[in-house]
Amino acid sequence: MTKRKTVAVIGGGVSGLAAAKAFDERGHRVLGFERSHDLGGVWEPSRSYPDVQTQSPKDLYRFTDMPMPESYPEWPKGPQVHAYLHAYADKHNLGRLFRLNTRVQSMERRADGGKGWTLTLEAAGKTWSEEFDFVAVCTGQFSDKNIIRHPGQDEFEAAGGSVMHSSEYTDSNLADGKRVVVLGGSKSATDIVVNASRNGAKSVTMVYREPVWRVPYFVGGINFKRLLYMRAQEQQFNSWGRSPIHKAVFAAFTPLIWANFRGLETLLKLQLKLKKWDMVPDVPIEKDASCSLPIVTPGLFEGFEDGSIKPIKSTFERYEEGHVVLANGDRLPCDLAVLAVGWKLGVPYLAQTYQEKLIEQDGQYRVYRLAVNPDLPDMGFVGFNSSFCTILSAEMIANWLVRYADGKLANQPDADEMRKNIDEMLEWRRHERPAAKVYGGLCSAPFHFRHFDELLADMGATRRKRTNPVAEQFSYPNADAYGEFLKSTPQYTAN
Repeated sequence: MTKRKTVAVIGGGVSGLAAAKAFDERGHRVLGFERSHDLGGVWEPSRSYPDVQTQSPKDLYRFTDMPMPESYPEWPKGPQVHAYLHAYADKHNLGRLFRLNTRVQSMERRADGGKGWTLTLEAAGKTWSEEFDFVAVCTGQFSDKNIIRHPGQDEFEAAGGSVMHSSEYTDSNLADGKRVVVLGGSKSATDIVVNASRNGAKSVTMVYREPVWRVPYFVGGINFKRLLYMRAQEQQFNSWGRSPIHKAVFAAFTPLIWANFRGLETLLKLQLKLKKWDMVPDVPIEKDASCSLPIVTPGLFEGFEDGSIKPIKSTFERYEEGHVVLANGDRLPCDLAVLAVGWKLGVPYLAQTYQEKLIEQDGQYRVYRLAVNPDLPDMGFVGFNSSFCTILSAEMIANWLVRYADGKLANQPDADEMRKNIDEMLEWRRHERPAAKVYGGLCSAPFHFRHFDELLADMGATRRKRTNPVAEQFSYPNADAYGEFLKSTPQYTAN
């Protein structure tokens, strides 16, 4: 039996729900804190831009014990995902665990020198502190907006122009009759330019710094989940911790691997007409594939073709009245500037002393299994392991984390083991696979199977692969199967 803990879950999105369920079903006392008025995180409607939809198909973007409704399209829209998350919370009665409109101001180790953390909380103008045995940080990577400014912004806005972060573009009517300029080339940027072009904008321009590989929902008529989500494809990337034998085998197959990726690039160039738009990336796709690989928004390249969307390779330099001036000298008429410049990764309520233990000088995170840091005991992260199958990844980490917190992993690591592994992973990211440094090194893509294999092995699962070896090798991760694998781990109950 394991001692019952009081556990704080910070964040009520995908990761927070996964963590709350994992700790609650093990008998711990869970208190969740969500700063907004509703559960759902980035899928909460007031934080979502119009027409937002998943990058992953619905059979990948789901919890193991609850598929998305059959009526949902292959790539669900934001309101549908939000409804699904609420249905999941209702199924497991998770709403009772969360306090909404409650912000975590700070967290410090207990003043008495004991285990656990003291959280300073704020709600309805009141501030108080509570102590916890364990803290699960579930605010993920899309919690705090990255706010940037350019010279002349105040004068631009005083003259009637508008500047907003992409998350603030929550109403399609904002584009009506406006000359819209979007800064960025991510999925949010392309979603917004397509939305603006379809909702009465006078003109729409997408300003992006560098071309990146983009993958359409269907590549040559094949659903991309059957191309990029396979274990067989994953094994063609240079993974971590390879033995000399593995490296030798990889080297022997290098010509075939090279041909495979060049073929994929050729398909993308032809299908999307990348050369026509001067959007062929300089980096080979196998070196660039990570969580920053965007899915093509339907209508984007069609908008390029019909002239409703104009792509320009540059960046903002300054604002002038009614205009944005780019670094290449272009002066674009502009009434509405939307900055699709992402989010600030971090844990701002964690004291600087602890952040220095967590984050390296180059921004890389010191985390074991993308979940815990040996120098920050009694806490862990769910949702830091960004991937192409976010919900499944969060659920897997949450199940791993509760066992880690209870000392019930089959392979329970000590501090030295974790530090050694962290250093090895940092070395791999910095020197063998630079693309893995994206998002502070917290991206598990494209190594979903390898990541899940490690988690399941740690948890002592008796099964970690499907019985059909062909399906396991040449099909995408199966949420139902992973649910069964989780059930094959040793069971226990807290007091």
